[in-house]
Amino acid sequence: MKKDSVWRSVDWFTIGIYVALLVFGWISVCGASYDYGDYNFWDFSTRTGKQLAWIVCSFGLGFVLLMLDDDFYDLFSIPIYVGMILLLIVTIFVAPDVKGSRSWLLLGPVSLQPAEFAKFATALALAKYLHIYPTAMRQWRHVMVVLFLILMPMLLIVMQRETGSALVYTAFFLVLYREGMSGAILFSAICAVVYFVVGIRFGQDFLGETPTPLGEFIVLLLTIVLSIGLLWVYAKRPSVVRVMLVGLGLGLGACWALSSWVEGFNMVWLLWGLCGLTILFLIGMAIKTFKRCYLLIALFVSLSVGFLYSTGYVFERVLEPHQQVRIRVLLGMEEDLAGAGYNVNQSKIAIGSGGLMGKGFLNGTQTKLKYVPEQDTDFIFCTVGEEEGFIGCTAVLLLFLVLILRLIALAERQP
Repeated sequence: MKKDSVWRSVDWFTIGIYVALLVFGWISVCGASYDYGDYNFWDFSTRTGKQLAWIVCSFGLGFVLLMLDDDFYDLFSIPIYVGMILLLIVTIFVAPDVKGSRSWLLLGPVSLQPAEFAKFATALALAKYLHIYPTAMRQWRHVMVVLFLILMPMLLIVMQRETGSALVYTAFFLVLYREGMSGAILFSAICAVVYFVVGIRFGQDFLGETPTPLGEFIVLLLTIVLSIGLLWVYAKRPSVVRVMLVGLGLGLGACWALSSWVEGFNMVWLLWGLCGLTILFLIGMAIKTFKRCYLLIALFVSLSVGFLYSTGYVFERVLEPHQQVRIRVLLGMEEDLAGAGYNVNQSKIAIGSGGLMGKGFLNGTQTKLKYVPEQDTDFIFCTVGEEEGFIGCTAVLLLFLVLILRLIALAERQP
């Protein structure tokens, strides 16, 4: 009776999308790993054969998970999380070096990446804890536990030099926002990303003919503008906002005048003064009105300035050289088509060569001649673009979009 009820409750529409993506993915792997004249796609010693084996295993594993009672996940969520944390620790020491990272465990002919399974374990542990404490995000002691559950696997994965996989875990913070985390924290995180990108991207550029660093100028100005916006939303006192706007206007006017009259004047100096006056003004308003929002906004301005001047240190001293190059290429600071930018450039060529309809199954030239590195794993989308064209790419992206929206809708209906 239990099994009958399970099969009736299965969302077959979602299963259908999943199967469609599996088929599309396997066909793409066939195209990416195909060599002229070799049509042996079913041999388990080949890339396509191994992929097919994993597909069959996924259905078997899915069936087992579906048959398990809900209480199993409730009972074993924390032990599974602890086990995955221990496995991540072991991986740091025993995993071989694979292209600069130590994140893959080799078990005979099979290779596993514990970081992928740790995502599942982290999601289970979070669900368990937030179920026990539904108002956890309103109490700091619970917030610290939740942050530990997310940051612990992230730290271990970074120690494996697998930064890309670690960044995926930041998606869990969207869950925390959904569960009651203050929007101010999410806003601050977005600001930190913007500050980092702008500070690094324009750090070596100057404003016009002045010695004013463009990156610093933009971030400091943005910090003051955002503080005015926060005052408008949280303080709800138009007079205070008007004072800040007038101060900002006078400050920008002074920047323009002094840069015109004083040779070699750095406008960042004046923005430092404006940020300092903003902090003092907000502290004064907090003392006068006994409102905590002024102190929090003053803290936001202080941390913003501190974060701006820490990005250079983090970029130069914390990040690995290959990570620095990748960021520079991503932000358009370097091209390096023969080095760090080679993979992305070749993938663009492959996708663009497919045109609207694509070249057809197994007819891609860029992928067949192996111009695209890692084309059957990291850059598998290149095969879709080259062989199925714009229409195929759009179909794959739409399938993923529908799957994600469907999963969100299903998740919202769960008790």
